[in-house]
Amino acid sequence: MQLTDINKTFGGRGADAVHALKDINLSIKSNEFISLIGPSGCGKSTLLRLVGDLITPSAGDVRVNGKPAHEARLKREYGMVFQQATLMEWRTIRQNVELPLEVMAWSADKRQARARQMLDLVHLAEFERHYPWQLSGGMQQRVAIARALAFEPALLLMDEPFGALDEMTRERMQLEVLRIWSQTHTTVIFVTHSIPEAVFLSTRVVVMSARPGRISAIVDVDLPQPRNFETREDPRFFEKITEVREALRRDEARGAALRAATS
Repeated sequence: MQLTDINKTFGGRGADAVHALKDINLSIKSNEFISLIGPSGCGKSTLLRLVGDLITPSAGDVRVNGKPAHEARLKREYGMVFQQATLMEWRTIRQNVELPLEVMAWSADKRQARARQMLDLVHLAEFERHYPWQLSGGMQQRVAIARALAFEPALLLMDEPFGALDEMTRERMQLEVLRIWSQTHTTVIFVTHSIPEAVFLSTRVVVMSARPGRISAIVDVDLPQPRNFETREDPRFFEKITEVREALRRDEARGAALRAATS
């Protein structure tokens, strides 16, 4: 995936314009796990939505598997998971996972077989006949992940999917996502506000500046795979957390100096 000279402005011109992203350039290889982190309002989710063709850039080019983002969306080359699971309450868990396959006109037998396979992947096979309101928040997010992966997308976009979960459930979900990622070989772009979460999950952490969002640093995370609870006690884990935190602080200091110089 390639982002080239991406800029995004919302609103009108002049004082009414909101410059969300500026001069974003980023290459992502197949089967990478990339986390986007930065201060609130820096454009992390905006960047994810540009990749997902939910909005279009004001300038620049987004390529997914060598195709324009719009073409990749039409060919369903990626799935999306948001902070809320957004499941349909009147459909069973299996029927929720089947939904994108219905849209793609898969046969009923093929849909059911694939949905059961994906529910087995997220360890929810025994809940296929349950409804979303009968499941915990973490379980609902696992259903949303199963649904997003049902049609085997090459890319999975995740926008703070664990932000509403308690800390223990969040840590378990991080392990689940890494397990699924290792089995499916899907490329993942993950938005988070949590530095430890970004380091634990990622092969690289992309640090973004305050608005207008720029890429201020990219931190390679060379922690061994597969990662587990012991990873969180590894001194290298804490070193990488510090590296990301210092990158965020350096950018904050640069921003403060710039504001002082122009005031």
